Amino acid sequence: MTDSLVISSNEKHTATIIFLHGLGDVGASWHDVFDKYRIAKSVPYAKFIFPTAPIQKVTLNLGMSMTTLSNLIEEEIKNGILSERIMVGGFSMGGAVALYTALTSPHTLGGVIALSTWLPLASTFPQALVSGDNKVDLPIIQCHGAQDPLVQLRWARMTERIIKAMDFKHYTFNEYSDMGHSSCGREIKDVSSFIVQHLPNID
Repeated sequence: MTDSLVISSNEKHTATIIFLHGLGDVGASWHDVFDKYRIAKSVPYAKFIFPTAPIQKVTLNLGMSMTTLSNLIEEEIKNGILSERIMVGGFSMGGAVALYTALTSPHTLGGVIALSTWLPLASTFPQALVSGDNKVDLPIIQCHGAQDPLVQLRWARMTERIIKAMDFKHYTFNEYSDMGHSSCGREIKDVSSFIVQHLPNID
């Protein structure tokens, strides 16, 4: 990932949301979605980062993107943001990277937004899960379209079963009956509510 679009906080910066696009897309697409639904207005103390990944083979993209996301998290922590105030998310491949990174990170993050995605390398869980008293408190919202022809709903439901089996306390799965491999207004509003709930103002 070489470039990022940023929505800066309008108040004292106390939280960060990093959102990754899907394969073949760019960060600007999701910057525009978040801007259209005025999500940043609901959390004026938060900064939003939308990185753009270079075009690569899928097998390389996953590992390199995980490393890059971890580096972005570390950078925010170095800048004074608590790990519990950093939320990661993404769509499709970006969501897979965000979900896997959050579950295996040495840091306890503020939440995960997983849209139209799945848990990669699912057979390695729960062995790959980084243990910690606070890990099962990680808030996760997973959203999926019932009409998705690319990432089938059954893959998302398999991810749901795996996460529930690991006893995460704040996990939500939302299915949208008329949505394909895309987003919709209802989904984005659910995401906005999730962000507001789990990254409240601390000032």
